[in-house]
Amino acid sequence: MNLSIVAAFAYGILAVIGGIIGYIQAKSKVSLLSGSISGLLLIIAAYFQLQGQTWGSILALLVTAVLVIFFVFRLVKTRKFMPAGLMTILGILTLAVMLNQIVALR
Repeated sequence: MNLSIVAAFAYGILAVIGGIIGYIQAKSKVSLLSGSISGLLLIIAAYFQLQGQTWGSILALLVTAVLVIFFVFRLVKTRKFMPAGLMTILGILTLAVMLNQIVALR
């Protein structure tokens, strides 16, 4: 199992947990729905990467990139580190790991 799979899985779990926390704290159904969908997509992508499907890494990259863009905009708007700043930093790290694995495979 490569590090890209672990990164996608971990970021997916964080997205799901973040959506649940957003719902509990602010009663935000949007947070619950978006966190669950994006997190599950990342977990599914990690699973398919583990099965040797190359499209799993593409899906993980796309979902992570969308989340990073979303959280950057949220960070600029709110200027609060939690959760937007943390998810931005972790998302950038996840993207770096994924891109490093893709480059290493070529």
